Amino acid sequence: MKTITRYTLMLVGLFYTLTSMAQYDPDKVCRIDNGELIFSINLKWTEKEKAAVSKQFDLDSTLIAQVYQGKSVITVGGETWNAKKVKPDLVELSKPVQSETGKNLKVDELFLEIDKWANFAGNAAQTSVVYGVNDFKLSYVFVYNQKTARFYLPASTTADKVYIAGTFNGWSTTQTPMQRVSDGWMVYVDLKPGKYSYKFIIDGEWMTDPNNKLRERDGEGDYNSIVYCCNHRFELKGYKDARNVVVTGNFFNWNPKGIAMNKTSDGWALPVYLRDGTYAYKFLVDKQWMTDPANKEVRKDADDHLNSFIEIGKPYLFKLDGFTTADKVILTGSFNGWSRNELVMDKTEKGWQLPYVIPAGNYEYKFMVDGNWMTDPTNPFSTGSGNSENSFIALKSNHVFKLEKYPDAKTVIVTGSFNGWDRQSYRMARQSGKWILPLYLQPGKYTYKFIVDGNWIIDPSNKLYEQNETGTDNSVLWINPF
Repeated sequence: MKTITRYTLMLVGLFYTLTSMAQYDPDKVCRIDNGELIFSINLKWTEKEKAAVSKQFDLDSTLIAQVYQGKSVITVGGETWNAKKVKPDLVELSKPVQSETGKNLKVDELFLEIDKWANFAGNAAQTSVVYGVNDFKLSYVFVYNQKTARFYLPASTTADKVYIAGTFNGWSTTQTPMQRVSDGWMVYVDLKPGKYSYKFIIDGEWMTDPNNKLRERDGEGDYNSIVYCCNHRFELKGYKDARNVVVTGNFFNWNPKGIAMNKTSDGWALPVYLRDGTYAYKFLVDKQWMTDPANKEVRKDADDHLNSFIEIGKPYLFKLDGFTTADKVILTGSFNGWSRNELVMDKTEKGWQLPYVIPAGNYEYKFMVDGNWMTDPTNPFSTGSGNSENSFIALKSNHVFKLEKYPDAKTVIVTGSFNGWDRQSYRMARQSGKWILPLYLQPGKYTYKFIVDGNWIIDPSNKLYEQNETGTDNSVLWINPF
């Protein structure tokens, strides 16, 4: 990343991501090439899509209107644009990337300009990963205290300016300057637990962290450094004479190789990042399995093996009213592999309950009352049918599908690219005169349809749709990443 083109392409790639909730394909709208700012204008855009492009890319609506009128040279607001038809329905609108004074932008000015377009206000950690462990050559170059991360870059004392850019600041090249210290550069960043990608920018040159062994492809033929802001510390006191101590669990697919723990003055320890959820784990001390002696939370798994358990995050309270004469009630579902003995519910005056931590997502579950399976009688949402019917819950749902009318319909299903177009899994419930289903969806683009008593229809309240391979249409949904 040593040329203006590589810098700008990466930053414009960020801009694509930030605008990905728009009602068009942003990946095909804007780019910078050889010092030219280029917009690809589709002549088949609807008025709503044209308005969205105008608003999100700060393009004058008069400029877009003149493109549709077929003009090849357009002057708006003192700036001259060239419009060239490259396909029957596609026009490339371009002008030189310039500053307000009309001079060609320098690299730093170009960074500032693209940062301004992005209008980035902060980004959450990547929490789709289940776990993570750091691997630094020097332990003191990164320190995290549950809120603030300290990044330290030794040497580079002859540099004039050093910045850190990453997913935590939208890859801004100017937002997070590092401060010069006696033997390097340092910066403090407020971060939540999670995974982050980053790089240093030393006098305009991008580089990965030389003291960080973790990295991954950046999509531009290079690498980014990876860091985890940890929220849990596994500890095992004693066993100082052990040669090898590891921890493993359901977060590591119970791999017996485990994750190596570090020797301390009084035993063994390992800081880790764990996504919100409930985790079973064990230690292996010189290949001998053992539960955590300092953790009283021990349960049997589906094979009757005892495991230690920890919870990260706030629990959801599962409840079953009634059945007060039952001897045992088990909660089971897709969140724990449908184990029949792991989650024993607590008896209350009104019935049974169990607080349980699971990450944001869509889950199926049932209760086992003295060995008899049953769905949740208070939950209107379910999947499947007959003996295969399960209760359904979307924890931390970020979208609610709604379909009005159809009061006489017996069954309404929502299906789409988010569930492999399954025709049975997401059954909607009728409430307050409309059919609804809350879901948790990862950020991105989805296509979907409703199935009303076997008849497929697009969403009548969503004006955004696209043609599919069968010549019919699918409704389109964008989930905002923020």
